[in-house]
Amino acid sequence: MEKQREQVVAIFEKLVARSANVLVTRTDRDTFGELRNVATDAEWHESAKMVRLYRDKTERGVGEITVVTAGTSDIPVAEEAALTAEAMGNRVRRVWDAGVAGIHRILAERALLRQARVVVVAAGMEGALPSVVGGLVSVPVIAVPTSIGYGASFSGVAALLGMLNSCSSNVSVVNIDNGFGAGFVASLINRKWEAPHVE
Repeated sequence: MEKQREQVVAIFEKLVARSANVLVTRTDRDTFGELRNVATDAEWHESAKMVRLYRDKTERGVGEITVVTAGTSDIPVAEEAALTAEAMGNRVRRVWDAGVAGIHRILAERALLRQARVVVVAAGMEGALPSVVGGLVSVPVIAVPTSIGYGASFSGVAALLGMLNSCSSNVSVVNIDNGFGAGFVASLINRKWEAPHVE
């Protein structure tokens, strides 16, 4: 069951009081209007259906996170990952529409991909792109199956199974359409290590 708009606003108010950066995922423009009454600098991101309050832009990552999509239909999920990673203090590059149906497109991005410390790849249909990217880089690849596709794609299940069966050992998989989870994990991988505080 989805949260009611008033519940989202109440949660947002509490989070804003404690944190400089806040994300509200899977929301709509009307909810954004209510949230702007709480924080006028909140941003609406139409593609990702996300509200982001982004006040603290301190860089906390060691390197760069590159977010890649197989097709333009995968952009909403990928943008959710990118916006999440940015809000968590990372430099993010975006490579859209570089799927295996036109393999030259991803091969043309090899140099950029090799500069990344973590790569997030969002793909629907059969979910082949993360395996290809995994073969091109020697860093963690977080695969995000999307519910994009038709026929036997089964709303992302085919992509999920394809990614789980990847022969590229550096590929890990999050759940279908879980751009937030992919961006969050990518950020943790890219985070600068700090010794624990001991009293």
